[in-house]
Amino acid sequence: MNGSMRLDKYLQVSRLIKRRALANAFCDGGHVQVNGRQARASTAVAAGDVLRLDFSHRVITVRVLAVPDRPQQGRAAAAELYAEIAEEGPPDAPAPSPPTAPPSP
Repeated sequence: MNGSMRLDKYLQVSRLIKRRALANAFCDGGHVQVNGRQARASTAVAAGDVLRLDFSHRVITVRVLAVPDRPQQGRAAAAELYAEIAEEGPPDAPAPSPPTAPPSP
């Protein structure tokens, strides 16, 4: 596990994003930063890089631990490709109140 890999492919192989086409659109939409700089899908990712993924409801920051030699990885192997550094999201909303019965006529 050495070298580098395209960002969109890494996001798919590491299972941070489910499909490569979605990862490509996500990158091109400006939602991914590599080492503090906005990145395109074709940006090379190597071990030690820090990725910041800006989903609409949360922001995840991960450090790349390894780049696989082959693209097919099992779930356990995919989880070992990165370490989550931080996760930011909306503040916890208060629990919703139980529904009330409709007024009687």
